[in-house]
Amino acid sequence: MLANGDTVGAFVPGPLARLAPLGAGRLSGLTFTVEDAIDIAGAVTTRGNPDWARTHGPSPATAPSITALLQAGAALVGKTKTVELAYGLIGKNPWHGMPSNPSAPGRLPGGAAAGSAAAVAAKLVDFALGTDTAGSVRVPASYCGLFAIRPSFGALSMAGVRSLAPSLDSVGWFSRRATQLLEVGAVLLTGERAELTGPLLRLEEAWIGAQFGVAEALRPALEKLERLRGRAIGLRLLPEGVDALYDHFRILQAEEVWATIGPWVERTKPQMGPELTEQLEAARCADPAAAGAARAFRRMLQARILPLLAGGALLIAPTSPFPAPPAGAGPEELSTVLQATIGVAGLGTLCGLPEVTLPAAAVDGAPVGLSLIAAPGRDRALLAFACDAAAMLGLPL
Repeated sequence: MLANGDTVGAFVPGPLARLAPLGAGRLSGLTFTVEDAIDIAGAVTTRGNPDWARTHGPSPATAPSITALLQAGAALVGKTKTVELAYGLIGKNPWHGMPSNPSAPGRLPGGAAAGSAAAVAAKLVDFALGTDTAGSVRVPASYCGLFAIRPSFGALSMAGVRSLAPSLDSVGWFSRRATQLLEVGAVLLTGERAELTGPLLRLEEAWIGAQFGVAEALRPALEKLERLRGRAIGLRLLPEGVDALYDHFRILQAEEVWATIGPWVERTKPQMGPELTEQLEAARCADPAAAGAARAFRRMLQARILPLLAGGALLIAPTSPFPAPPAGAGPEELSTVLQATIGVAGLGTLCGLPEVTLPAAAVDGAPVGLSLIAAPGRDRALLAFACDAAAMLGLPL
C-alpha cells in the first residue's frame, strides 16, 4: 500500500492533486478522481507520457466537468493513471506502471481510463471520470465489474480535456452503484429527460461474436430484463461484419489522432513505449482514401442505426466480447481481443450514442458487463432505466 492508501497503483505517481468541494449538493460527502487527461488548475496533465509532461506546463484552469462536481459537493482526491496519450484499451503504461484489477486479480484492468476504474473498484473513491474514444471507459468498467456510462457525443463539455480524436472523444464516469451513476449524471447532464418506451433490440453480431462463456453468463440477465420490456428483438445491424467496423474505426481514429497530436510528435520526438510508437506510425501513414471510405461508412451506419432508436428503443449487447485478459497475455491474444472489442464498442462511438454498462455477470471469477445503448440525447432516461435494470438484476443500487 502506498502512503496515500493506493492499494492498486491507480493514482499518478507523486503528490495527489486535491480540490475541496465548492458548495453543497446532491454529491456532498462523496469523493472522486479523474483520468490524467483532464485538466486541474495548477497541475500538469501528463497524459501518461514523460515528454508530454516535460513540454506542457501546469493547466491554467480546471475542466468545467470537474468544477460542476465540486459545486455539487464532491471532493476531488487525485489524478489517476491513463495509458500513454489515452491511446489504448489494455491499461498498460511503461512509465507510470499498470494498475492492478481489484475485481479480477492477475487480469488486465483495461484502458485508457485504467486508473479511474481501479480506484473505484478498490473503493478508494466513490466515482471517477475518464475519457472514452474506442471504449476506454466502457471496457475497464466491464473488466473491473463497475457501472459506467459513455454519454452521447457532445453531451458534456470537452473543455479542459486533452483530445485524442475530436469527433470520437467523450468523457464518462464509473461507479459501484447504479443510483450514484445517475446522481453524477444529474449534475453533469443537461436537457430534457426523453423517455425510453421502445423495445429491447438484441445486437446479434455482438452476442454471436462474444466468447461463448461471456454470452452464456449474460443471457440470464438479458432474460430478466425482458420482464421489464418484453421479448428482445434480435437484429443484425452489421452485415459488413464487426471486422469491417473495426477497420473503418481504426482508420478514422488514426487520421484524427495524427491531426491532433502528430505535430507535437514530429516536433518533440518523444520517448514512447513500443505499442504507442507502432500506433502512431500507423496513424502517420494513414491512407486519405481509406479515411474517406471510413467517413462514408460512418454516415451509412448512422443512417441505419439512428432511426431504429429514435422512438425510444434500447440496444442490448455484451459490453466486451471477452472478460479481462490475463496480465501476461501476449501480443497475438491482445490483438484478437482489441479487434473484437472495438468491432462492438465502436458502433456506439461512431453513432454518438449513450451507453451504460452494468456489472451483470462473471466468467471464471472475472466480471463481464452488459451494455444498454440508446438514441443520442436520451442519457438521463438511459441512466434511469439502468437503475431499474440494476434492481431487476439484484445489482448494487
